[in-house]
Amino acid sequence: MATSKDLPDVGGFIRDLRRNAKISLRQLAEQAGVSNPYLSQIERGLRKPSAEVLQQLASALRVSTPAMYLRAGLLDDKEGQGVLAAIAVDPELTMAQKQSLTQIYETFRRENARLAEATEAATTTEAATTAETTETATATEAPATVAAAATGPVTPEGTPTEAVLESVAVTEAGAAPAPTTAAPEHTTARRAARKAAGAAEEEQS
Repeated sequence: MATSKDLPDVGGFIRDLRRNAKISLRQLAEQAGVSNPYLSQIERGLRKPSAEVLQQLASALRVSTPAMYLRAGLLDDKEGQGVLAAIAVDPELTMAQKQSLTQIYETFRRENARLAEATEAATTTEAATTAETTETATATEAPATVAAAATGPVTPEGTPTEAVLESVAVTEAGAAPAPTTAAPEHTTARRAARKAAGAAEEEQS
């Protein structure tokens, strides 16, 4: 938690304004829409109020919001606060006009911050979706690559090496011998010999 040395003396400024207006701490807290303990810590320099709380306190105390911002050290050249400083010191604007411009400017800044956060979130979601799609496509292509590798290496003509080796082995061994069948003339000769043998046996008997 920040100490009183780290914070501008906006708490003492608010306390002095409250006392000059002759209202109690509880009454100011109710009018500004903050809790009584929170306002007490602001006045004692233990809490640093936000720009919105300072605006509510300025309205309750009937002082300009830029004046409250200046006392709180919020008006500088950082993060667009130079615009608020220019509004606060413009002599041609009334106090009401300065408060209105300050409120409009702060509203625009908050809206732009919300849009920037939404855009960043959408970009992050799109990047995650793209990465998931890429991983899915890679996983789908992997089996096809493995199947192609399983067929083994191929020759420059695209013929698998195993098929070429089998063809060479058949060529070197020669063609398988064709089944042989008895020539018709050999069969006729055997029949004639058997017939002659039978006739000789009949004569001997």
